[in-house]
Amino acid sequence: MEIVDYLRVARRRLWVLVGVPVVATAVAALVVLLGPQRYTATSYVAAPALVGGSAAQQYTGTQAANQFAAAFAAAVTSPQVVDQVSADTGVAAGDLRDGLTVEQVGASSQLTLAYTATSRSTVVPVLTATGKRALSFLFTSQVNIATGEVGAATDELTAATRAINDWEKTNKVSQPDKLYQATLQEIASMRQQQLQMQAVGNGRGADAAAGAIAAGQKRLDGLGPKLPDYQALLAQRDGASTALSSARQGLQQARAQAQAADPTQVTSLGEVQPVSRGRALAGLVLPVAGAGLLLAVLLVAVLEQVTRSRAAAASRAPTAQRAAGTGPAAVNGRADANGRAAVPAPHDVSPEPEPRHR
Repeated sequence: MEIVDYLRVARRRLWVLVGVPVVATAVAALVVLLGPQRYTATSYVAAPALVGGSAAQQYTGTQAANQFAAAFAAAVTSPQVVDQVSADTGVAAGDLRDGLTVEQVGASSQLTLAYTATSRSTVVPVLTATGKRALSFLFTSQVNIATGEVGAATDELTAATRAINDWEKTNKVSQPDKLYQATLQEIASMRQQQLQMQAVGNGRGADAAAGAIAAGQKRLDGLGPKLPDYQALLAQRDGASTALSSARQGLQQARAQAQAADPTQVTSLGEVQPVSRGRALAGLVLPVAGAGLLLAVLLVAVLEQVTRSRAAAASRAPTAQRAAGTGPAAVNGRADANGRAAVPAPHDVSPEPEPRHR
């Protein structure tokens, strides 16, 4: 098809191309104009202490602001937060999801949380509860996690310390590692004294030093096989102590972030205002008109396809009838090679006999 054919089709189906968008736009306008009055308000979330800064914070780096905005938007519509806000305000969860919107102010960490509803009295409670629950979801949960880590590390350290105490009771020795080192130093000192006494000819003192050295070596022989197990317990306790120190540091940082995310400090609420019907109508007319025009074009295409199919079927019917010899062009059941009806020759027609007169 050429452009002229398309224009001809559009002219023939002009009532469809114009009527469908007009009807769709009129229906949308009626829905907006006759619908209930809607009210909206905006809550501003500005928490610069939560974004950037030290590496210990939850949102750092060049994409910290975008990460915080995405996390807050996801928290606002998360099932947990929506259910909590619904329980706090009595607004249905579906209405909350439909009415809440989150936008980032430029490339900053500041966010706007807006809520639109038909009931003016629910706008402020919903925004207040949503900001509180979303910030708590993002940062208070970190405090809970850090608290759990501190508890787990404390339990591990307690278990390691108890294992060391049990080992010392079983082997009847306290701090064998330190005792082993002290015995080594004592033996080294006794050997030095023994050499000095032997040098001055003090045989009795040298023998006493030799006895002390033998006693010390006997203690070493008894402690040596036990030290690996004890040192393994000490390493386990040291690891638990290090983990506890790290967990406590993380808990302190999480608490600092939770305090910086106090909703009373980082959120500010604007006034509740009625939604302009004219603005809503202007924002709805163009999309609805465009969708109506697209629907009209598709409808015209379907109608043209149906019309062409019927015309093609109608044009094929006479040809099929002539081929079967049942059409009006067939005379005496004969047709020539070109499909035209065969007309009988004059000599083939027998004249009717004349009546005889008596």
